[in-house]
Amino acid sequence: MTTQHRRLALAALCLCAFAVNLDVTIVNIALPRLVTDLDASTRDLQWIVDAYTLVFAALVLAAGSLGDRFGRRGALLTGLAIYGAGNAAGALTTSSDALIATRAVMGVGAALIFPTTLSIITNVFTERTERAQAIGLWGAATGLAIALGPIAGGALLESFSWPATFVVKVPVALIAIGLVLWVVPDSRDPAAPRLDLGGLALSVATVGTLVFAIIEAPDAGWLSAQTLVLGALALTFAAAFIAIERRVAEPMLDVRIFRNLRFSAASLAITVAFFALSGFIFLITQYFQFLKGYGPLETGLRILPVATSVAIGSIIGTQLAVRRGTKLVVGGGLTLLAVAYAWTSSASATTDYTTIVGQMLFLGTGMGLTSAPATESIMGAVSRAKAGVGSAINDTARELGATLGVAVIGSVYASLYTDAFTSAASRAVPAEALGAAQESIGAAVIAGDRLTQAGAGGAADALLGLASTGFFDGMAAGCLVAAGVCAAGAVMALLVLPAQPEPAEEGGDLRAVELAAA
Repeated sequence: MTTQHRRLALAALCLCAFAVNLDVTIVNIALPRLVTDLDASTRDLQWIVDAYTLVFAALVLAAGSLGDRFGRRGALLTGLAIYGAGNAAGALTTSSDALIATRAVMGVGAALIFPTTLSIITNVFTERTERAQAIGLWGAATGLAIALGPIAGGALLESFSWPATFVVKVPVALIAIGLVLWVVPDSRDPAAPRLDLGGLALSVATVGTLVFAIIEAPDAGWLSAQTLVLGALALTFAAAFIAIERRVAEPMLDVRIFRNLRFSAASLAITVAFFALSGFIFLITQYFQFLKGYGPLETGLRILPVATSVAIGSIIGTQLAVRRGTKLVVGGGLTLLAVAYAWTSSASATTDYTTIVGQMLFLGTGMGLTSAPATESIMGAVSRAKAGVGSAINDTARELGATLGVAVIGSVYASLYTDAFTSAASRAVPAEALGAAQESIGAAVIAGDRLTQAGAGGAADALLGLASTGFFDGMAAGCLVAAGVCAAGAVMALLVLPAQPEPAEEGGDLRAVELAAA
């Protein structure tokens, strides 16, 4: 391929990655509107986000393996078609349950799209410096989606309604399909191994059961029989998966690769970073719209600093990792994230936007310095033939971290938010309004407006005061949890993540990687 052709291919692949990440940010900005238009509860909102995550995470490892086996461009085109169709269907839904179902369809498409983009990049850009630059731009596409998603979503919400946030992604998918057909080369594992059906089935069962258990744990209880049974089932599936993969001649995933710290420690760093980020995003959009009073478009514009700094940090971070070592860059990025979340825990209704910008710059830069260099480390530790599986592990780490973040930080937040309504001040609020307000901060704002319209201004003020107190208590605790997890991740990265790859890894030969890790 010529240099120009490779650049065009990279642009097309970045657009595909952009589309997948655009989905997450647009949906988050629409969550407050769904509370009013679909009468969505906090649980509904979580499932509108998590249905996509559950299906994506459950299928991504199998999808990456199938792309390696049958051809990555075909897998990418299939994923884009499913993703576009899911968004078209989502725009036509009229209930939370129907929207959750279409979000699951979008997750199927994303599971095929995301690992394939990264595996094709690894096969097109084979030299480490070039690969790092390409992965940095791929990571920047994620940051750009974070930036443009809330802005585009806010503009669409203010000019039209929430279905428009799904309609807009259909032409993006169609344009991506055209570009992939035009400039993206096909590639696959030249050995064309037999399908590891047992590994495929058990990978779906393991990740799907684990993610479902995490999603349901906040409502069922972390120590409930349901959570413990599902957790044990996930461990059983995982043990069976490892046993099969160690025994078969041509495994879907050679589990020995996890002995390579450049692979396993980088995967853990990504899990930590997305754990913190996803829980934060779930709360910050509600903070801006319900507590600060910003409209959807204004909220999107005000999130721009964190998204821009993610993009810049991704590009700079991969270059620094090549020159100065992955250990210091990823460890430094996680340290910045810990500082950002600790700082954000002090937020209140009176916090000025300048302070919030500083917090977001720390957060975005830390995210960029962590995720893109860690991704480059993972992809450099697997052979090009198995790039789809390596990319899928990277994506699974992201999705597991994101799911845990929403579940754990959401649980911490929800517990303290609900506790705020048990204070003495709650006696001044009618029981019906009080019960509704405990569902979510959005429901509390709606209940307060209804009380005001009914002439009960004092009760409305008391209710909104309780909701505000509960929200900031929960948000502060959630941010401190995120800060602690990131700080532990930073220590881990600095202690065990290799600074540079072993010389044997640079050729991308899996056997050499295994020998270096043994």
